[in-house]
Amino acid sequence: MAVRPNGRAFAFLAAIALACSCSVHAEQSVTATVEQPRAFGHVLGDVLSQRVLLEINGRDAGEVTPPSNGRINVWFERRKPHVEIDGEGRRWMVIDYQIANASETLTEIRLPSLRLTSEAGASLQVAEWPISLGPLTPRTAFDAGDLRALRPDRLVSSPQLASTERRLFSMLALLTATLLAWVGWWFWSNRRDARRLPFAIAWRKIQSLKTPEVDANADAWLCVHLALNETAGQVVHAGSLSALLARAPYLEPLRPLLENFYMKSRERFFSADGVRESFALRDFSRALYRAERRQR
Repeated sequence: MAVRPNGRAFAFLAAIALACSCSVHAEQSVTATVEQPRAFGHVLGDVLSQRVLLEINGRDAGEVTPPSNGRINVWFERRKPHVEIDGEGRRWMVIDYQIANASETLTEIRLPSLRLTSEAGASLQVAEWPISLGPLTPRTAFDAGDLRALRPDRLVSSPQLASTERRLFSMLALLTATLLAWVGWWFWSNRRDARRLPFAIAWRKIQSLKTPEVDANADAWLCVHLALNETAGQVVHAGSLSALLARAPYLEPLRPLLENFYMKSRERFFSADGVRESFALRDFSRALYRAERRQR
């Protein structure tokens, strides 16, 4: 036999279901514990830090989805939230807001409300928080004495260019004199070296020879030999190159050319069969002269 509930029993069961539903809903949405920033004295560019305790009914809320970062309204830009742990081991979500706009007068603005959802399905409710935002400068300046909002244009006198031009001409004259002195010293130094340096003298004499084949001219070979002897301080031959290089180490890179020069010279002046192979004497003399110049 089926038992049908009467009206009173049905109303009682509905009240219990409604209470359970309210209890479950209350457990799903909890007002968060929040450490709010200072509510006054803020201007453009200030950063306000809001700290939300990640606990629900005294227990850790677990993983909580942070709010999005970026521009959220005309007044605030939200930075990327992060989680901190205090000395008691409690976790706090730190949400920083930067004021991104300026007001012309003292204005009340509000940090937005938030709903932070945990992985368990419960959520933390963060209410709005009003703050005052002040202007960077007053709308109008003082209007007393010389403290006026607008000042008249100031006439600027023409600069005195006479003294500047005199200084410029003096500097140009000194620069010109310095350059001329340097060029004169350079020419004098080259002429002096050409008269006293051995390889410079030999190179000048070889250039002055009128014969078309300088490499075959005996006087040209003699000029180079004399320059090498004077540089070494003794008569140099193929077996005494070490003495020459000891006195003139800057000639060390030319050692293969020096050895070839003395071999060709021996063949030219002392060979019985008269066979004479060609040798670039002009180029060799120029190489000796340039090595001497770099050394000086």
